Amino acid sequence: MKQLSELKLKLLDLLKEDARRDANLLATLVGVPTEEVAEAIRELEEDHVIVKYATVVNSSKLDDEKVTALIEVQITPERGRGFEAIAERVYLFPQVKSVFLMSGAYDLLVEVEGRNLKEVASFVSDKLSTLESVLSTKTHFILKKYKQDGIIFEDPEEDRRLLISP
Repeated sequence: MKQLSELKLKLLDLLKEDARRDANLLATLVGVPTEEVAEAIRELEEDHVIVKYATVVNSSKLDDEKVTALIEVQITPERGRGFEAIAERVYLFPQVKSVFLMSGAYDLLVEVEGRNLKEVASFVSDKLSTLESVLSTKTHFILKKYKQDGIIFEDPEEDRRLLISP
C-alpha cells in the first residue's frame, strides 16, 4: 500500500462528493493545472484506488422499489485461508451488493438486494445458509433509507416555529 499525495487525497474527497466534476473544475478547486489533475485521476484509476464512478439513487422516489437486507453471518474460518474463501463464495452471488468482515458478534455483514421479500428470504435459506462454513445468519430488512453515502434523502422539513419578538 502506497502513500497518496495531498493532491490525490483532495481529489478523492471532491470526487466522493460529486463524481461528475470534470478535470477543469477540479483543477480550479485544488489550484493546480488541469493536466496535473487529469494525470492524478488516471493514476488513481490505474492503481485501482478509484474502482468505479457510481450514482446514488433514492429508491423511495421510484415505483420499482427493491428489497434490501443486511445479513449478519457467523462462519467457521477455513484453515489456511481464514475468512477469504467463504467471503469470496458469498460475494460472487449476483444478489450480494456488499460483503464486510466485521468485529464483534458475527463475522460477515452481507448486503443483499432482491425484487421482493420472498426472493431475499429464498436466497438466505437456499444459498447463503447452506454454505458449509456458515454457522448462522440473522437477517435485517431495510425499511427506509434516510441517508446513504453522505446523501440525505429526506426533504428538509419546513420550520414551523412561531416567530417571537421581544
